[in-house]
Amino acid sequence: MELIAKYFGELSAAEIYEILKSRAEIFFLEQKILCLDMDNVDYNSLHCFFAEKGRVTAYLRAFPTDAGTVKIGRVLTLSHGKGTGKELMEKSLAVIKDKMNPQKVTVDAQEQAIGFYEKSGFKVISDVFMEEGVPHAEMELKF
Repeated sequence: MELIAKYFGELSAAEIYEILKSRAEIFFLEQKILCLDMDNVDYNSLHCFFAEKGRVTAYLRAFPTDAGTVKIGRVLTLSHGKGTGKELMEKSLAVIKDKMNPQKVTVDAQEQAIGFYEKSGFKVISDVFMEEGVPHAEMELKF
């Protein structure tokens, strides 16, 4: 699949709508996480996604946090167990490295997804903590 990677100002209205629709489908409907998804971080993020017939099928956002550090979040795929998440992560990390030039990338990983991130080279750097009622651990990948 071809990765689309755009900063917020480059996204079309339809792309923003589809991104938010996919995020709501996964985080609100599937995972029952109740939080304000539109947290203003999107404005400063690089949005990486796959789309099929206009529908965003896999997505993540990346944004700078500190000098040399980029954080990824809102990672999702609409279909599970088909390798789409792995492909999204591989291609997104390459684009993040190229466009944002970080020394490291961090993620607050849901505990059940730690193994997924470890396959991409991330290491756990914190104890488990609760975020929006879901156990998470901070992980990082150094370039």
